[in-house]
Amino acid sequence: MPRTEFLEAVFILIGVTIGAGILGIPYVISKAGLFIGVIEIIVIGLAILLLNLYIGEIALRTNGRHQLVGYAERYLGEWGRRAFTATMCFAIYGALTAYILGVGKATEAILGGSAIINSLIFFVLMTIFLYYGLDIIKGYELFFGSLMLGVIFIIILLSLPSFDIGNLNLDNNPLMLFVPYGVIFFAFIGSPAIAETKEILNKQKSSLKKAIIIGTLIPFFVYLIFTLVVIGVTGTETSEVATIALGSKVGFWSVILSNIFAVLSMTTGYLALGLALSWVFEYDYKIKKNTAFLLASAIPLAIAISGAAGFIDILNFTGAIAGGLEGILIILILRRARKYGDRKPEYTVKNNFFLDCILIFLFILGVIWNLMVL
Repeated sequence: MPRTEFLEAVFILIGVTIGAGILGIPYVISKAGLFIGVIEIIVIGLAILLLNLYIGEIALRTNGRHQLVGYAERYLGEWGRRAFTATMCFAIYGALTAYILGVGKATEAILGGSAIINSLIFFVLMTIFLYYGLDIIKGYELFFGSLMLGVIFIIILLSLPSFDIGNLNLDNNPLMLFVPYGVIFFAFIGSPAIAETKEILNKQKSSLKKAIIIGTLIPFFVYLIFTLVVIGVTGTETSEVATIALGSKVGFWSVILSNIFAVLSMTTGYLALGLALSWVFEYDYKIKKNTAFLLASAIPLAIAISGAAGFIDILNFTGAIAGGLEGILIILILRRARKYGDRKPEYTVKNNFFLDCILIFLFILGVIWNLMVL
């Protein structure tokens, strides 16, 4: 297998995972406390790794080209199709909306002007890229993903002289336990990219498990390091879009690089998620390509310019509600796929009913809490 194909598969997953969520994690953890936040990053990160491996196994057990909606219909029936369509559309629309808003704020910090105008320019550019589909996105995911990780490394180096370990001494409030939950969950969601990684590795499916593990663990460690550095620099003054406060504390070049990173991370996420949603409409619902493309593109723009919700609110609500419901459905789909799949997969995840029940309980608890505080 050509090495570039494996790297493209890994960076597709990294690109769709590291998006707007990373920019919100330091802010919510600064409110709940560092110990609580780090524990949640670890627990949620490991849960998402397991779910991603579940999706990979489902994809390998099933013939044909599908997104998660197609797998839900195949193994859960019409109710599963409808439930996953609603959940996935909600999650991706929330993510795309957050990206549009986040890029507007980040580019305003670099270039000035109006955040709304900047968001509209970003939307137009992303729309052009999305129209040309997977072939162009694969190349840009690898390029943007590599550049994004490089920029993160430089930001961390520039921030270290301003790092104050005293800023990490945040009060941990158990009553704020679920405050970071939705944003962290949102930050780890990369499930729509699994179908794309399978397509890229179509001739070497045995490499899918390795690609999923690497593509999930890299964001995991990036989130931990980035959060510690940002809070170590900005403390209780951490901003909703973390790079804005970070840049103002560290200096001019940090302002530029931090917000370039923000734009890169949201660009890669927007491309991969926008394509995944187009595929849901085109391949699983047999909608004509242009119509599917319009449905995937227009609705997030309308939500963003309506001003209905802020950046952190969108991340939190989308992550907790859509992420939790999606996690439950993925577990149910896998259990059916193991009974009624089309083929023997190249890898399997050890069956653990007790662990699945714990995950479902965690997801239900997160959904209930966010609905209660809505």
